[in-house]
Amino acid sequence: MLELVDLDKRLSKELYEEVFPGLEQELGACQRAARRAGVPVVIVFEGWDAAGKGTIINRLAQVLDPRGFKVHPTSAPTKNERLHPWMWRFWNDLPADGTFAIFDRSWYGRVLTERVHAKRSRAEWQMAYDDIDQFERQLADAGTVIVKFWLHISKKEQRRRFKRLEKSAATAWKVGKREWANHRRYERWTEAVEEMLERTSTPRAPWTVVEATQGRFRRTKVFETVIHAVNEEIERRATASPPKPKPMPVPEKSPTKEQNILDRLDLSLTMDRDEYERQLAKLHKRLFRIEHRLYATRVPVVIAYEGVDAGGKGGNIKRLTRGLDPRGYEVVPTGPPTPVEKARHYLWRFWRDVPKAGHITIFDRTWYGRVLVERVEGFCAEAEWQRAYREINEFERQLADFGTVIVKFWLQIDQQEQLRRFEARQDTTAKQWKITDEDWRNREKWPQYEVAIVDMLNKTSTTYAPWTVLEANCKWYARIKALRTVAEAIENALANR
Repeated sequence: MLELVDLDKRLSKELYEEVFPGLEQELGACQRAARRAGVPVVIVFEGWDAAGKGTIINRLAQVLDPRGFKVHPTSAPTKNERLHPWMWRFWNDLPADGTFAIFDRSWYGRVLTERVHAKRSRAEWQMAYDDIDQFERQLADAGTVIVKFWLHISKKEQRRRFKRLEKSAATAWKVGKREWANHRRYERWTEAVEEMLERTSTPRAPWTVVEATQGRFRRTKVFETVIHAVNEEIERRATASPPKPKPMPVPEKSPTKEQNILDRLDLSLTMDRDEYERQLAKLHKRLFRIEHRLYATRVPVVIAYEGVDAGGKGGNIKRLTRGLDPRGYEVVPTGPPTPVEKARHYLWRFWRDVPKAGHITIFDRTWYGRVLVERVEGFCAEAEWQRAYREINEFERQLADFGTVIVKFWLQIDQQEQLRRFEARQDTTAKQWKITDEDWRNREKWPQYEVAIVDMLNKTSTTYAPWTVLEANCKWYARIKALRTVAEAIENALANR
């Protein structure tokens, strides 16, 4: 397709001077309108060496309010970045609502540079297309404007620019052995670029090929494209009537209702204290040895805890961590999102806490809040929690593809046991902080939460991230089952390394 691009496109100086000052004013107004509307904007620049990426980014920066944008130059991943899933660093750089993020090269390096230089196997860079598509779809579904530019010049033009840059002491550093090697591989790069454009130009995140031979034409086309894309989203929001979130109704009773996974649990399972203490000591020694092995082999572990109120998550986590070296794990308690977190995709805060290779992160409540409390209480629209099942599975699959061991626990107790624990907390001064009016109110929505829990378990228990339901009426039984599950999951992963 690139052979069809007309690289001779030009703008006369007279027309440029007539049109471009107006575009600069429009872009400034566009940025202010995006801020008012809370529209996040991601602008991606990819292109040939010497095609003018730095120059055009500099021109955008001269026009935009510096308080509302950030430029992210993307180079080879650092040591710390290599210890995380490859999309982790890009999730970290996502803009808040109403701000711009400009990427000078981006996540497309995996299907361009790393492909051409054979730093990734064919299977790896082919898989990256799925990761990219999911990433951009998730952002676009949440209202992010994604504008992607490929700055295109001919091989002859690139050579001419390299020669010109080499002549000046101020710019000669920009052209080295790597740039000339890429130039000699122009045709090979073209093959990679064309596949990238074909496979990742979508209605929600289209590529714009910019004929970059002339600076005036390049600047004008980029400015026009950004302005149009952002204004289009602002207008869409102004005219659309977004669905209003509403609390989940009480489910209707049906005589033909089949037993669900929660109905089939045997919550009478128990364990006496002597057996509990004996097994706990053995598991602590086992986990301590395992933790040091996973650090040596650089295996990351995510342990996710969800459960009904008073189900025993805190006590379970405490007994798990007693068997671990505190230098190798982190516990992340998840509460209601802060203003900073609410200004970004709901998965952003969880991506930030993904463990690096060889470490363990334990989440006390998780990303499943979107399909549990947010669904039941009406904190998000139905379309949002419905698509969250797919988004969560995609998130966990990317972790698993990186080699992360994922262990997910649901702690279940019956209503009678919950009532007993609530009353015990109220009657015990040292435990009163654990019980709130919200806990009592949530208890009244037990039927709604049960439907949401069963849907969550059925739709997000996968081969790479299965759920383990803990029968938690007996805390001792639930703790031993949890610790044993963690130990076995990590040992199985180590055995396959």
